[in-house]
Amino acid sequence: MPYALIPFFLSLPGPVSGAQEADGAPGQDTGRSTPEQEFFDWTEPPFPAEEYAARRERFLDALGDAEGVVLIPSAHGLSHGETFRQADDFNYFTGLELPGSVLVLDIPSRRPTLFVPGTDFRFENPSRANDFPGRPLANDPALAEVSQIPDIRPYDQLDVALGEWMRRNVDVYVNPGRQGTIRRVVTTLIADWDPNILTLFHLQTTFPNLRVRNVYEPIAYVRMVKSPLEIEAMRASVRATDRSIRAAAGEVRDGVTERALEAAFEGACKRNGAQRIAFASIIKSGPNSLWPWRVLSSHYDRRNREMKEGDLVIFDVGCEVDHYVSDVGRTFPVSGRFSPEQRAILEMEVGVADAIISAIRPGMTLRELQVIGNAAIPQEHRRFMQTGFFFGHHIGLSTGDPNLPDL
Repeated sequence: MPYALIPFFLSLPGPVSGAQEADGAPGQDTGRSTPEQEFFDWTEPPFPAEEYAARRERFLDALGDAEGVVLIPSAHGLSHGETFRQADDFNYFTGLELPGSVLVLDIPSRRPTLFVPGTDFRFENPSRANDFPGRPLANDPALAEVSQIPDIRPYDQLDVALGEWMRRNVDVYVNPGRQGTIRRVVTTLIADWDPNILTLFHLQTTFPNLRVRNVYEPIAYVRMVKSPLEIEAMRASVRATDRSIRAAAGEVRDGVTERALEAAFEGACKRNGAQRIAFASIIKSGPNSLWPWRVLSSHYDRRNREMKEGDLVIFDVGCEVDHYVSDVGRTFPVSGRFSPEQRAILEMEVGVADAIISAIRPGMTLRELQVIGNAAIPQEHRRFMQTGFFFGHHIGLSTGDPNLPDL
């Protein structure tokens, strides 16, 4: 059979090396020739274990005199076609790609515990044993060694612990994604829950008398301040984005579509060392440039306008390197030159940005910078602001890193 026509359900054989005997009785053919996969054959934390331990210690310091335990859930694990992306808080405190797991930090003892499934369900399919050879998670002894978290427990023990904490009136801290009182999670036919909200829903419905507290502020406090390793990762992400914008900008001309520029940018991201793009690229031209991405992306074929001479094209894009993202905006004239009116507006906007940048120094808050930026906008241009003044946001593991605007 020509190799190009091999159907997908015929797996190419992997190394044998005694794997068949390990899966069954000696000499018994189980149909599996691919050996079981080890967790760290596939992944490794981007930073040393000491980096994550230091982050956990800073976070526990930020909790002050609080008592109780903190729950930090991981992402579920299914990719739906895109590359698996770990939940930010779990990534920040562990660096591990574990699916369907929870990090528990006991505040008084400062002891971390990982509740982890015994095996990775994504590596299991009984009808295709050779393609899905299995992978241990909690059962992998290297997990404790690499993570430097010695207390690894089966995931199904977590509800037992939660029941005990409820009985003892222990405070359980979760991150609902914002400051303020934790509200009851209400189900609707339309819902878009991240792991934190799903965790909160489980606690509220399964353990109704559990004392649940909001831990958003101390998490935001520690994540706002980047370590030297984080800063270098962010610089690498920005360098990749800068080079990729330059590559895509070289394709800007009359008759080119927005989607073609997206392809040029995203391909360049990968060539410049990025594992992923930071978010769906927003490249919009002409009348499309008036609309925010939520409007443009609400229609399947909306963002594919063909550019014309005299248009401006806006890049709002980013690459992701080692989980750290960038978010950069740039504007280019399709004709190759700005018109006098376009140049005047762009120079005004650059002036506002320069005023903000020149004011940035230790001790400044985001609110104070906003006042400075607002004052730099000429009065005659303020009526064109569509959504009020908005000039930026915190960044790191996501393009909306948690923050406290008065710090």
